[in-house]
Amino acid sequence: MYFRGQEVPYFIDINRYMIDKKIVLEIVEKEIADTDLFVVEVTVSTSNAISIMIDSMEGVPISTCIELSRAIEKNFDRDVEDFELQVASAGIGQPFQVIQQYHKNIGKEVEVLTTEGVKYKGNLITVGENEIEIEVEEKVKVEGKKKKQIVVNTYSFAFDQIKSTKDIITF
Repeated sequence: MYFRGQEVPYFIDINRYMIDKKIVLEIVEKEIADTDLFVVEVTVSTSNAISIMIDSMEGVPISTCIELSRAIEKNFDRDVEDFELQVASAGIGQPFQVIQQYHKNIGKEVEVLTTEGVKYKGNLITVGENEIEIEVEEKVKVEGKKKKQIVVNTYSFAFDQIKSTKDIITF
């Protein structure tokens, strides 16, 4: 006699092997050692979807992403763990995630969004251990002048005051 619920035709193995993010990061850092590449972000989802974002001071060609992807894939056995792997370069207009991205963009125009919600657009002039400085051109009313004058102001932001920083592309 068969009772409902006694037999289950398929089980989902919830205890399957999940790839450790630290191991992936170690492999990536080993593979990019002695290059100008740096890691922006590594994520591993519960379904073993591995996403690696890299960058360099000169940009990252797609051929480099392909080479790195192949080198990383050699370190995992698909018979033991099924995974999805994506290697990409940091996108234009995406928020900076590591300090190397700030250094890469010194002298370039950036947009800084503070934790108070105020946006500043200007040239990134210095990057320190705990802060950055940007030069912002602003039109201000100067006493004795009829028209507003362009004045360059320097603003300093501690990293804990910054919600996001993005590069601005101008053509």
